Amino acid sequence: MTGFRNGVRLEKGMQVDVITDSDAQHPFHFMGGQLIVDAFRRIYGIDMKKANAITSSVIDVKRVQ
Repeated sequence: MTGFRNGVRLEKGMQVDVITDSDAQHPFHFMGGQLIVDAFRRIYGIDMKKANAITSSVIDVKRVQ
């Protein structure tokens, strides 16, 4: 998805890597998705919570082991 959500510009292809210490929890649910929020803020300078974009309809999660 490319466009604006609540004034935050999101572009298709934006990507971050996060590491969780729990195999049992999905990154959206682990610490309330804060690892994802922090990673997008660190790399792109955007607030994914403000964009209301911590959801599987916006973010595609790929598990790497």
